[in-house]
Amino acid sequence: MARLNLLEETRYEKLPVSVYGTQQQASVAVAARIAKLIRDKQSKGEKTVLGLATGVTPIRVYAELIRLHQEDGLSFRDVITFNLDEYYPMKPDAAQSYVTFMYENLFSHVDIDKANVHIPDGTLDKDDVVAFCLNYERQIEELGGLDLQILGIGRTGHIGFNEPGSAPNSGTRLVTLDDLTRSDAARDFGGKANVPTKAITMGIGTIFKAREIILMAWSKKKAPIIKKAVEGEISGEVPATYLQLSDHVEFVLDEAAASELTRFDTPWLVKDCSWEDNVLKKKAVIWLADTIGKPVLKLTEEDYNNHGMAQLAVEQGPVYNINIDIFNQIQHTITGWPGGKPDADDSQRPERALPAKKRSIIFSPHPDDDVISMGGTFIRLVDQGHDVHVAYQTSGNTAVWDDDVLRYMEFAIDFTNSIGEDSGHLHQLYEEMRAFFPNKQPNQIDTQEIRNVK
Repeated sequence: MARLNLLEETRYEKLPVSVYGTQQQASVAVAARIAKLIRDKQSKGEKTVLGLATGVTPIRVYAELIRLHQEDGLSFRDVITFNLDEYYPMKPDAAQSYVTFMYENLFSHVDIDKANVHIPDGTLDKDDVVAFCLNYERQIEELGGLDLQILGIGRTGHIGFNEPGSAPNSGTRLVTLDDLTRSDAARDFGGKANVPTKAITMGIGTIFKAREIILMAWSKKKAPIIKKAVEGEISGEVPATYLQLSDHVEFVLDEAAASELTRFDTPWLVKDCSWEDNVLKKKAVIWLADTIGKPVLKLTEEDYNNHGMAQLAVEQGPVYNINIDIFNQIQHTITGWPGGKPDADDSQRPERALPAKKRSIIFSPHPDDDVISMGGTFIRLVDQGHDVHVAYQTSGNTAVWDDDVLRYMEFAIDFTNSIGEDSGHLHQLYEEMRAFFPNKQPNQIDTQEIRNVK
């Protein structure tokens, strides 16, 4: 029965997924599997061939392997490793090099024979890269292939550096990195401009040949791409979806990375839920309204039944009452006081308790956008005594034609003369503008720059 329940909950998932409470628990579990593989092979007098990954994801796995080596006697003397990738070009002693990463996080702390360590060479001449990649593949094949390949996943869905567009049968090769991948690496390189544009990576076809593949992902940041990789259609736009074709793959996730999978995000679609949980009930009703494009108050029993929420309708219906309840809960999150009023009773709105005074800032893309787009809120903030400031995100000069500026200056000169005042300083500014405008660059000019023109 438990097996049937699990199959029902995971029916949207197209490959096996194991979810742990924390990334530490997941990392320890993965390290234990690696350790068991090594010991089982050693007991048979065989070597273990591992495919290893870099980045933040496997760091705790490597830390646990080091602990198992130091405290439990796990030996790496019969382990041969092949790393997934390396930036190109990249010197092995550079701080960002994956050679540096692997030695700092694993190899320098265990008894592995350095001759058994293989990492793509980022110092090769470009003419030598193809031959190196072919030899990398040959070395793996001569050892009988990878026993286990561990992977992370990038936000583009890349595995290794197999970016969107990679072929499912691709081998080790030189690739161009996606812009998002380079952006994610920018912090390590002191800016995106310093991130190499290329890398040498094992191909998806190479990864597929491993007898066992474990893809790991941690944190909420990875949840959207994990949902695509696990539940989405197979597509070259998300290379990790190719893993759905393997019979030897498992995704190992923490709860945050798994949070957008159907069984966690919309559990009513796959199992019975406890609808006494008001947070879940509110989420489900809002989801239903958004999914079918109806206001909450117009949801019907048929809508509930057709979208996995029949149990809620039966247990707490009629659905009209459920709709009213959720509508009121949402309505009571809207306040008549934009600045907020902590601890005030808002059960009967509009609430007229004195609001808490706050310092407020309004970001306006352009002068006038603040009063045009949110003038009513702006006035209420001021009337309620808040300290209100406006941050304009452009000076506004780009919205005013040069000819209009000159016409206004001509009007100002004429008006000044008509009231008998000296317009000499306006004449000077007018002439400076006329000389400056023909040569100005986009967004260059403002009043202070005009006054500095000589």
